Amino acid sequence: MKKVKKLLVQFCKFGLVGTLCFAIDYGLMVLLTEFTGVDYFVSSAVSFTTSVVVNYILSMRFVFDGKEDMSRLQEMMIFLALSLVGLALNQMIMWIAVEFFGMFYMVAKVFSTMLVTTYNFISRKMFLEA
Repeated sequence: MKKVKKLLVQFCKFGLVGTLCFAIDYGLMVLLTEFTGVDYFVSSAVSFTTSVVVNYILSMRFVFDGKEDMSRLQEMMIFLALSLVGLALNQMIMWIAVEFFGMFYMVAKVFSTMLVTTYNFISRKMFLEA
């Protein structure tokens, strides 16, 4: 039961960090698309990448207990690799939702974020935590 409670607390912290990073991701995407005319596909990649940097800093400080035998560089490289997969998933979901299903890009981003968040938590828990 203690492990379940710890996992639940960790997932809540992940959710708080994720909410902040989603606000950065979504807000920057909308800002770039609506106010500077950047294509949704480009703005989505830029905003996702920006939020990943913030997410790394906050996640490794407040959410995940890093492995003692892993250097900061190794940790960052693994986080980056996992985030690149997340970016690929995000872009694929955005493209399919907008181009094939005619979904408004802002709605597609919410849908994409829900799916990619699940991947992020599981993959970071598996590869980055002791």
